[in-house]
Amino acid sequence: MRLLLVEDDELLGNGLEAGLKQAGFAVDWTRDGRSAQLALATTGYELVVLDLGLPRVGGMEVLKALRARGSDLPVLILTARDTVHDRVAGLDAGADDYLVKPFALAELVARIRALLRRAHGRSSEVIRYRDLVLAPESLTVTRGDDTIVLSGRECAILVDLLEHRGTALSRARLEEGLYGWNEEIESNAVEVHISNLRKKLGADLIKTIRGVGYLVPRDRP
Repeated sequence: MRLLLVEDDELLGNGLEAGLKQAGFAVDWTRDGRSAQLALATTGYELVVLDLGLPRVGGMEVLKALRARGSDLPVLILTARDTVHDRVAGLDAGADDYLVKPFALAELVARIRALLRRAHGRSSEVIRYRDLVLAPESLTVTRGDDTIVLSGRECAILVDLLEHRGTALSRARLEEGLYGWNEEIESNAVEVHISNLRKKLGADLIKTIRGVGYLVPRDRP
């Protein structure tokens, strides 16, 4: 899943980018509010991690403009502003969560995962589909007594397909969830990951829709 990180502190931003990638997210990092607005206007994201004290355009203005466009994209404010007034103002402006610096990376990742579950209508950490139980945090799929380990990108593709089951996702759409701006995209990466998932989980799980993309069928009633 692709996240937008908006943070002007270089040291903190570097650590957050590395930590979020390690947690399995694709991350685009902008250092000011105007660049964040441009990124939001041109790229599809699953969630925004937003600092408030930004150069050029403040984080609160970025948030208000996003909500004024009618976007319900989850936004987690990450800031040093820790008064009750600041937290209330951020939440009232449309933020979905508010985390004060300093913080633990594990808590940030947990809050991000919780917001993403809520955005996709899930209350559980695991995703169930037929006889499969996918646990994204541990990169594992359980089927009966068997536990299958996935790579981070295999897991990201499977989560995307399961959360959009019944809808064919193009290769380009799947690539968006795997790579940030500074990562080189291998020409056949999605095909390789799909092939590996089929080998691990069965050839009938992911369907190829010729000329369109890949699809996991909806559950039968």
